[in-house]
Amino acid sequence: MFREGLARTLEKEPDLKVVGQCESSAEALALLNHNVNMVLLDVDLGNERALGFVEGARDAAFEGQILVVTAGISGQEAVRLLQAGVAGIIHKKHSGRILCESIRKLAAGESCLEEKYLTSLIRSVDRTRTASNPKLTERDRALLRYILKGLTNREIGTHLQISEGAVKSSLSVLFEKLNVKTRTQLVKVALEEYQDQL
Repeated sequence: MFREGLARTLEKEPDLKVVGQCESSAEALALLNHNVNMVLLDVDLGNERALGFVEGARDAAFEGQILVVTAGISGQEAVRLLQAGVAGIIHKKHSGRILCESIRKLAAGESCLEEKYLTSLIRSVDRTRTASNPKLTERDRALLRYILKGLTNREIGTHLQISEGAVKSSLSVLFEKLNVKTRTQLVKVALEEYQDQL
């Protein structure tokens, strides 16, 4: 019932298209090559958990994003999902409007992570750094500080007195430098390896 209601909500949005609904990880993994840009994933899948699907999608080289929509999970499970490649986590308690906004934020390269799980991620961090880490510039450090505060590209541009396009370009360079694809992964790397510089 929840899945069908969610699909109806999304189908009302002119810029969003539902390409499939699945009852199991196996069904969903089979659909990934059908022009799928984002997967909305519950955590409790009956006899399965979300992590199994996330790992399967990673093994299948899925290049889209995975947004977990949950009634609530432990901080430990959230960290495992984020480490496995989930792009965001949002609670089911939010309205359909907020869910649609979260989907658009992820599609635009923004982050979408409930504060509770960001806190869990911070607490899980091993603060030891390796000597092989790329060196951060002052601009890189400033970008990371603002991203950790949850600011959008536009807000970061205002603070740095540069255009939103310049922020996007700088982020692209930073993503490549740190070998990440999403803001959530960027936050994880920043906290694990560069926290002492921020």
